[in-house]
Amino acid sequence: MELHDRVAVVTGGGFGIGRGIALELARQGARIVVADIDSENAGKVAAEVQGLGRNSLYVEADVTSQESTDALVESALEHFGVVDILVNNAGVGGAEDWHKDLTADAEDWDASFSVNVFGIVHCIRSVEEHMKSRRYGKIVNIASVAGRTGQGIAPQFAASKAAAINVSQAYAVRLAPSNINVNTICPGLLWTGFREKAAKLRKSTRPDEKALSEYDVFLRRVAETIPLNREQTPEDIGKAAAFLVSERARNITGQAINVSGGWINN
Repeated sequence: MELHDRVAVVTGGGFGIGRGIALELARQGARIVVADIDSENAGKVAAEVQGLGRNSLYVEADVTSQESTDALVESALEHFGVVDILVNNAGVGGAEDWHKDLTADAEDWDASFSVNVFGIVHCIRSVEEHMKSRRYGKIVNIASVAGRTGQGIAPQFAASKAAAINVSQAYAVRLAPSNINVNTICPGLLWTGFREKAAKLRKSTRPDEKALSEYDVFLRRVAETIPLNREQTPEDIGKAAAFLVSERARNITGQAINVSGGWINN
C-alpha cells in the first residue's frame, strides 16, 4: 500500500492500459479519478476501483480541450482536496478510421498530436500550479516503443509518441525545482483496441494473414518482435506506473522506460 491515500488522476482510464493503471494504483492504496471521453466506461472502472475498497470519482474529459482538462482537475480537487499523481494515458492511433488506409491523412496527424501530445500538455498545465504550491507531484506519461523509432505503418502515431517522450523530458526539467517527477512509460505490444485496429491494417498488407483473426495476427507480431516471446498487459504498465509514482522512484525523473519484453533497447 505504498500509495495510501494518494490521489491519482488517470486519463483514458475507461479502457485497456488506463484501466490497468487505475486498478493497480488503487491496489497500492491510491484514490482514483478515472477520466475518459467515454463517461460510461469511466464509471465502470470507477466502480471496479470502489470494489477494491478505494474511493473513486469518474469525470468525462476531453484532453484535446484545455477547458475540459481544467474542469477535470477542478472536479478532482473539489472531491478529494488534492491531486498527487497525474497519469496521462489517453491516446489514439489517428482519426477514427485511421486503420482503414495505409496512407495517413491530415486528420490522422491532427488527431494523433491533439490527443497524444497536446493532451499531455493540457493536463500538465491544468495541474502544475497546484502541484507547485504543494511542492509535490508525480506525473507519468504513456508513450510507446513506437516513439523510439520510425515506423512505416501509422507514422503519425509513432511521431506523436516520440514527441510525447520529448515533452515529458522538457517538463521533467521545468518542474524539478518544485519537487515534481515526470517520467514516461513506453509500452510494447498489448492486446488493446489500438492493437486490434493495427492488426486489421496489417492484414490488409499481407495476403497470407487475411484469413487470420486480428488476435492471431497480433500474436504473430508478438512472436516476430518480442524477445521474451509474450505479450505485455495493462497490468504490467500499471505496475511500472505504480513504481514511478512511489517514493522508491523519488530520484527518477525525465526517463522513458520501456515495458516491452525486450523490444527496442534504447
